[in-house]
Amino acid sequence: MNTKLLSALTATAAATALFGAGAPAQAASFGANGITFSQDTSVKFNFKESHGGYTSSLGIYNVKDSARTLVQTLFSETKSSDDDWENEWKGTLGNTVLGSGSVVFTFMANQIYTLGLNSGTNGSVYSTSALNSKGSQQAVFGAQSQLWNELDRETTNAFQAAGKFTNGFDSLFNGGTLIGFDDRGGGNDSDFQDFTVSAEAVPEPMTMTGLALGLGGLVAARRRRASKTTS
Repeated sequence: MNTKLLSALTATAAATALFGAGAPAQAASFGANGITFSQDTSVKFNFKESHGGYTSSLGIYNVKDSARTLVQTLFSETKSSDDDWENEWKGTLGNTVLGSGSVVFTFMANQIYTLGLNSGTNGSVYSTSALNSKGSQQAVFGAQSQLWNELDRETTNAFQAAGKFTNGFDSLFNGGTLIGFDDRGGGNDSDFQDFTVSAEAVPEPMTMTGLALGLGGLVAARRRRASKTTS
C-alpha cells in the first residue's frame, strides 16, 4: 500500500478511536449511582416532554458529603402542562417549557454531581438514588431510542422495568441517553415519565480536528494515487 495512504488511514483510525462509538476509557458514572467523570466532559441536554401535574424545574447539583448545591438550572416549566390534565398532563417545548430546549453543561473532573427535579412545595427528587428518601430510585437512565419506546408516557402505570435502567454512561457517547424522572406524584406511582430529557456527550474540539485532518489526508492521498495511475 502507498506509504502516504497508509499514514492517512492511520491518522483516520486514531481520530475515530478518540471519537468512536464506545465511551472513553475512564473511571466515571452517569446513572442512578451518581454522575462523575475523570476528565472535564461537556454534555448537551435536550428537553423531551413532561407528564407531571407539578410545575417543576430540572437542575444540576454538586454533591459533597450528601449536601446538594445547585450549580445550574437546565429547564423550568412555566406551568404544570400544556392544557391541564389533557394527554396525561403533557408539557412540551415552547408551551410548558420555554427557550431553545437545549443546554450544554461541562462536568468538572473528579467532582460528584446529580440531577435534581425540584417541584417546589411538593419536594425534590434526585437522579442519584442514594440521595432520595430511603434510597428510592426516582430516575431511569438508558439508551435514548430504547427507553423512549419502553416508557408508557400516556398513563400513570408503574414502569416495571425501572430497575434495569440505571446506567446511561455508555449510551452517553453512543446515540444519547434518555433520563426519565418520577416526581413522587400520584402516590409515588413510579411511572418515570413526569419529566424526560436526553443527554449526549459533546465531542472535544481536538477530537473533531483530528478526525477532519485524518479524513482530509485520506482524500488527498487517494487523489495523488489516482493522478499517478492516469498519468
